[in-house]
Amino acid sequence: MPGFHAFLTRLPYELAFSREDPATIVDRYYTPDLEYRNDGIVLDRQRLIDHARPARRKARELEIEVHDTLIDDDRAAARYTMTVLTRKDTTLQIEVHLFARFAPDGRVQRVDSITRTVKP
Repeated sequence: MPGFHAFLTRLPYELAFSREDPATIVDRYYTPDLEYRNDGIVLDRQRLIDHARPARRKARELEIEVHDTLIDDDRAAARYTMTVLTRKDTTLQIEVHLFARFAPDGRVQRVDSITRTVKP
């Protein structure tokens, strides 16, 4: 089972650049009943899988810098920056504040996150 740091750093790479089926990747990190709230928008498993397709078409490079993490029993929090270089040479830099709850098997069951786009 991937740990929290892998969840923050490897998962986005896998979803954006892997040839593996996005559903397999999502199922490796999340429970089937996941609830992912990002900036007030709720994503379920299928919506998260569907989000991988545009990421695979648009992203050329991806860098994730984890600034802070805190893990306590079945909960974790992180503050990190994700920088994406698109195929159109546009750079997006997104600051993320994320709170997660783990299922007993170690996968993520719930996420609440707040993001903001910052200047690269």
